Amino acid sequence: MPQNTPRLNLPFLQPSQAQKHVTHNEALRLLDLTVQLSLTSLDATIPPAVPDQGEIHALGSDPTAEWAGHAHELAAWIDTAWHFLVPVPGWQAWDLSAGLLKVWNGDDWVALPQETSNLPGLGVATGYDGTNRLSVRSPATLLTHDGGGHQLKINKADAGETASLVFQSNWTGHAEMGLSGGTGFSIKVSADGGTWTEALIMDPTTGTASGAAVQSSANDTTPGRLMRADFGYCPGNILGTVSESGGAPSGSVIERGSNANGDYVRFADGTQICSATLEPSNCTNSLGAIFAGPAITWTFPTTFVAGSTAVVSGNGGDGSRFIGCNAPSESHVTLTVMSPTSSATALAPSVMAIGRWF
Repeated sequence: MPQNTPRLNLPFLQPSQAQKHVTHNEALRLLDLTVQLSLTSLDATIPPAVPDQGEIHALGSDPTAEWAGHAHELAAWIDTAWHFLVPVPGWQAWDLSAGLLKVWNGDDWVALPQETSNLPGLGVATGYDGTNRLSVRSPATLLTHDGGGHQLKINKADAGETASLVFQSNWTGHAEMGLSGGTGFSIKVSADGGTWTEALIMDPTTGTASGAAVQSSANDTTPGRLMRADFGYCPGNILGTVSESGGAPSGSVIERGSNANGDYVRFADGTQICSATLEPSNCTNSLGAIFAGPAITWTFPTTFVAGSTAVVSGNGGDGSRFIGCNAPSESHVTLTVMSPTSSATALAPSVMAIGRWF
């Protein structure tokens, strides 16, 4: 029969053994030291001057004085003497100085390994629940890099679900940003946490913006809204092609052009100005008190709106000549250069027509 137990090395009572109480008490003493083991200090090297009965120290690699020669053993003060135990890998002990559970791995007392995968929840300075399985109560939360960049990923099951950040005040939501029921990034705001307004929506394909914070049309002048490039005006569209929709400007501010019939300028408000220098004309036809040249048809470089009547003016080429005309159409006008005196000299008249393009 062996003399000691295989795990804790407790002495067995032997047949016909004298003073069995000595062996029994020694076994009880070892159990008292190792069961519910707690350590006064770890990596100790110098014995305390006045130890308490039953205190145990985990010795370091180079203990001194009464502990010399017992590196990495346990030193227990019992009945005015130090007793030594050799720990076995797997022994657990409560570190009184650190307030932590430690385990002997054969070389050192280390923190007890913790399984951190598939935890039901985690609360840092607060509790978690079935919905908020990770809860943190703190003045701030830091997520930093591990040698490079850092990404915070919020994933959802499909496009119709929500992946977002919600900002609350006294547990009432007032702002949310992320992917809410789609794949376009949006920012929503609420005054009461119940009624929400989509302030900004970013189209995932084109990157263009819409929402309550953006102009809904060219006529939308709601204070505080962001101006759309196609509704507002900027250096990129002051000059270009003017257009309108329902009487509201929808293109550039000013459009300028020219062709063989002259020059024209169109404005976003509908104003149109056409001008030209016509072929030279004389004044030899007598009309009684005045003399006139042949009739001239000026086809406008661009038409005026149908049904409108442009105002035509001009000069005959010098101070003594003037222009007469009949009622213009939207596309042309017939002109006559006139003078108080007959003159065969051909001078080029300059003309202008002002009206509307819509």
